Amino acid sequence: MGPFDCPHCGEKIPAFPFPLLTVDCIIQNEAGEVLLIERRFPPLGWALPGGFVDRGETVEAAVTREVKEETSLKLEPDTLTQLHVYSDPARDKRHHVVSVIFTARGRGTPRAGDDAGKACYFPLDQLPESIAFDHREILARYAG
Repeated sequence: MGPFDCPHCGEKIPAFPFPLLTVDCIIQNEAGEVLLIERRFPPLGWALPGGFVDRGETVEAAVTREVKEETSLKLEPDTLTQLHVYSDPARDKRHHVVSVIFTARGRGTPRAGDDAGKACYFPLDQLPESIAFDHREILARYAG
């Protein structure tokens, strides 16, 4: 794999000889809809809120920070649950990325920020056509 764009500044970063670690979160509202963000940067499409784990950060702190940055929601810590780890090397075309998927409840009204152009709730059976990465499969497994 060749170089990829830094998710924070857009600069080219050489490919690493090891996977990168990310987190994503499935947040449902009281109507059972799931929160997705529309990505502003490639790969484009709708996605679960989340992002890269920073150096020195736990995955729990990372998912809480990423959700806040992208949606303005504050996660309720007592509802944060690790669901699954996805590690298929082909799940992100830019690099081998391993993602820890969480579920949680969020407080507040979603407002897009950071890498997100929009933040909207969708019924699980009416997801948008363009979904990034393997997030459609993640949501299908979650829905059972």
